[in-house]
Amino acid sequence: MAHTLQIRFVPGRYAVSKLRANVDIPSWFRGPGFRALVHADDETTLVCLEDRVPENIETENGWACLRTIGSFPFDAAGIVQSLITPLSTNGIGVFVVCTYDGEHVLIPASDKKKAVKFLEAAGHVVSG
Repeated sequence: MAHTLQIRFVPGRYAVSKLRANVDIPSWFRGPGFRALVHADDETTLVCLEDRVPENIETENGWACLRTIGSFPFDAAGIVQSLITPLSTNGIGVFVVCTYDGEHVLIPASDKKKAVKFLEAAGHVVSG
């Protein structure tokens, strides 16, 4: 089932950083803006504004963040797929973080204009 999504850009440039497993949350992670923390068995991944991340941290910088507007039922099928398919099929890499009420998709900031074009061509509405 195709979904028409309302999408907005979250202000700022983001970084995806890797720390060892089971670390304490570093103080530089705190602050405004979108943040995500994932503890896995073998690593900890942090997403936050890139200007917060110290230089000695393994990091991928230069990401823009798209966010869906509105919530969807947890069992709604195809939401993430309808968001990432127009991007990935057109060569734009994605890093996805889902929250309780929305999907956040990080894309290379250099691809913002192309992403808007592909998302709108797929029937989505993009603002910001």
